[in-house]
Amino acid sequence: MSFPQSPSDDHARLSAPIDLSLVRRLFARPERLAESLFLRREIAARMHERLALINLTPQHVLDAGCGEGADLFTLQDRFSGAQILGLDGSSGMLAAAQAQLRVSAGRPLVSKLLARWLPIVNQAARGADAHLIAGDFAALPFGPNALDMIWSNLALPWHPQPDRVFAEWRRVMRVNGLVMFSSFGPDTLKELGAAFAEVDSAPHALPFVDMHDLGDMLVNAGFSTPVMDTERITVTYASPEKLLAEARALGGNPLQTRRRGLLGRAAHDRLIEHLLSQRGPDGRMPLTFEVVFGHAFRPPPKTTGSGEAIIRFEPRKR
Repeated sequence: MSFPQSPSDDHARLSAPIDLSLVRRLFARPERLAESLFLRREIAARMHERLALINLTPQHVLDAGCGEGADLFTLQDRFSGAQILGLDGSSGMLAAAQAQLRVSAGRPLVSKLLARWLPIVNQAARGADAHLIAGDFAALPFGPNALDMIWSNLALPWHPQPDRVFAEWRRVMRVNGLVMFSSFGPDTLKELGAAFAEVDSAPHALPFVDMHDLGDMLVNAGFSTPVMDTERITVTYASPEKLLAEARALGGNPLQTRRRGLLGRAAHDRLIEHLLSQRGPDGRMPLTFEVVFGHAFRPPPKTTGSGEAIIRFEPRKR
């Protein structure tokens, strides 16, 4: 995941009142997220299915919010001639990613990358490791027109202003460059939300952004013809404790409006009781994940830097 500083524009729209300092702490220990890795890998696989339908030969690819680094391997396999870079705001995640890179030494993966990228990498933001950069996906350490593709798997939900993220991605993207991402939609964790609503008025999960709103944000940021779709993944659990553990492993509750203390024993018992009441005929409890997939391209500019209109003439096709 990638974690920005608190937004300075008080008038910018928030998707949720996310406490970014808490987000950093929640993602500081990769072992806390291990229970959710199966879901992240499944969603990444579905992103790659969509990517296979796009004709693209990028030279510079960024995994924005690379986490433990699993997607770096698949991106390098998909674009063997490209330079792949992983960026994340969590030092713990980057350490886990670097450990994987060391274990996989010998595979053709992002070697000597930064040495070849020095013209576009901010030296102050560049980490000591040549494969990974500690940074912020809403304030990228690259100049304009630096990237051909940005890939981001389940990092976007943890930012309070995805519209500002898209604007930053548009800034560093080359013409005809591709942004591809996944996020969660509003129906994610709906069973858990209903259970908590029975025992507590405080929010216990993020209010995830709707697919159509994300598409509008892409257009407003300057991307063309975004393609958006959703899929629902339902995971079932044999026990409420396992369900709660895996929900926490997605990242926890970083809302500023969250409950500051633990639920009391009686409230916790009611929560468990409500979760058990949602069991299906097989005795297992469902948990829904509404997964949003999106991609868009940066179109050619319509005006020059001084505001003059650009008119393109193309020869008539015979």
